[in-house]
Amino acid sequence: MIYGHDPRTGETVGTALPETDGAGVDMIVSAAAAAGAAWRATPAAERAVALEAVADALSAHVDELWQLADQETALGEVRLRGEVARTAGQFRLFAQVIRDGGYLEAIIDHADPSLTPPRPDVRRMKHALQGVVAVFAASNFPFAFSVAGGDTASALAAGCPVVVKAHPGHPNTSERVAKIVREALPYPDLLGLVQGMQAGADLVQHPSVVAAGFTGSVAGGKAIQKLIDEREVPIPFYGELGSVNPVVVLPSAPVKEVATGFAASLTLGVGQFCTNPGLMFVPEGDELRKALVEAVEGTAGGPMLAERIRDGYLGGVERLGQLQLLAEGKPGQGSLAVTPKVFTADLETFASKLPEIGEECFGPASIVVTYRDVSDLRPVLEQLDGSLTATIHGTEPGEAGEVAEVLGKRAGRLIWNGWPTGVAVCWAMHHGGPWPAATTSYTSVGATAIGRWLAPTAYQDWPEELLPEELKDANPLSIPQRVDGRLQA
Repeated sequence: MIYGHDPRTGETVGTALPETDGAGVDMIVSAAAAAGAAWRATPAAERAVALEAVADALSAHVDELWQLADQETALGEVRLRGEVARTAGQFRLFAQVIRDGGYLEAIIDHADPSLTPPRPDVRRMKHALQGVVAVFAASNFPFAFSVAGGDTASALAAGCPVVVKAHPGHPNTSERVAKIVREALPYPDLLGLVQGMQAGADLVQHPSVVAAGFTGSVAGGKAIQKLIDEREVPIPFYGELGSVNPVVVLPSAPVKEVATGFAASLTLGVGQFCTNPGLMFVPEGDELRKALVEAVEGTAGGPMLAERIRDGYLGGVERLGQLQLLAEGKPGQGSLAVTPKVFTADLETFASKLPEIGEECFGPASIVVTYRDVSDLRPVLEQLDGSLTATIHGTEPGEAGEVAEVLGKRAGRLIWNGWPTGVAVCWAMHHGGPWPAATTSYTSVGATAIGRWLAPTAYQDWPEELLPEELKDANPLSIPQRVDGRLQA
């Protein structure tokens, strides 16, 4: 049986839930696949209405949902209410995306017999994958990256049914969210839910599953990839994994603002963000060092989401202990509580301990690396693994020089005078990066996340009456089309 646990006390909460056995996984996936056939045939305008109905349903149940999730995550009312709103917002964004139609990349090249060789009439667009999308829920966002998270919203928007492997950190929340979403969809079986580690393995190896999305650790991502590699028919795997999110503070950056912003970002949600600033390069000097110590000592820890996550943090802190401790916050309370810790080293010492010292420590821990001159940073930055984000702080862009160039190759989102925690759900957002931040160049947040669940088809000299509406010359759906090389709205 699977039990939820209160991170504040360690006590079990909610209802004991059975693990989904192999037969159960097969039944749920098969039902989703059957519902998916009708869903793919549903016009985008109607799918958009259904997505908005899901958003409305989640918003209507926010009072119930935040309390249920708080029992299993200890994330608090303000955070969880905001996360429900963000989750609903993701569904509303994807309703806009599919109404717009640009995500289909409709292209029409009319026949041109004057070319050598002559060109036939060729038309191309993207369609939903023909099968079920498997989603592995994350621990740290019980709504926005879980059962009704961005992977689910984008896959449903694309026209794919989804089966989610619930995270054991919030099993009862997962069951309730799944029920709310199902009741809002025209075909309830479009969203399935399975519980248990073996169920996750059975899910990703099911022949009806055609793609998988995952947010979690590097080890977890590698385990899923191994299961996929054992399949007779391979499928794409979109994983968001580990990230240290380097921050470079230039000499011109304001000291107080950097120190307070860093401490707040580091400890937000007990540091349990994939965008946590786990590494910061700062110029030598007592003023900034003193400000950082003061800011970090003013923070407090709290309970982490699960015993395994807490143990992983403590192991990471032990690894970072080979460096000098710069500052620590106040201890958190509860059996799963941890203390924020910031370590420090000069640039040469840090570089000598790579790559091990540069690995992610998930939680409120970071390394502050001091440097003498900005020009010294490039060879060290080039040794870092890929990250979801990279940040530069300063008032003179000209100072960034080679730093900006190097960081641009190391991260999927570049930030100027901000902090990486907090990922806006919008059309332009990219939440991904080079390995090990992600397994592919696709994003898991923002409008273009829908591209993971689509595949292109080209139609050559295809009869007009058999063409999809999106590729007809009359453009009855009024979507963007690229016609003979020119984009037309």
